[in-house]
Amino acid sequence: YGNLYEVVLSNGDLVYSDDKGSFLMTGQIIDLKNKKNVTAAREAELSRVNMADLPLKQAVKQVRGTGKRTLVTFEDPNCGYCKKLAKELKDVKDTTIYTFMIPILSPDSMDKSRNIWCAKDRAASWNDWMTENKMPADAQCDNPIAKNAEMARKYRITGTPTMFLADGSRLGGYL
Repeated sequence: YGNLYEVVLSNGDLVYSDDKGSFLMTGQIIDLKNKKNVTAAREAELSRVNMADLPLKQAVKQVRGTGKRTLVTFEDPNCGYCKKLAKELKDVKDTTIYTFMIPILSPDSMDKSRNIWCAKDRAASWNDWMTENKMPADAQCDNPIAKNAEMARKYRITGTPTMFLADGSRLGGYL
């Protein structure tokens, strides 16, 4: 763009440099002719996920109605906005929801995530906690919570909720 080169840093940030690497520019590049924020479009492209790459067996699965639509969420059981989202999602129709629990907000997030995962009915336990504040019983089992946290780092998920639509596009925060 205008003799600038796009540089994607290891943390996923987009910056721009000249061809010699003498100058580094941060910020948004706007294509004035086409009235398009080039940086925002590129960031959206870079934050997409390939849904086939997600290990959905590591997520709490809920099928609403036909389940023909897909929503993937990354959530912490102590996240207030995630709790609001859970209440909103109760009324969603014809959608399969995959929730990857990631313990990032407080020390007991790991315990709550493990207890929900190890419950007899994970989806019911998740919904009971998120919508009714019904604490899951203490439980122990093999669980994917640490793997989910690592996957969240790989996808640069630093806040909850983070959602992905069926086409892999990312939605950050509670909507």
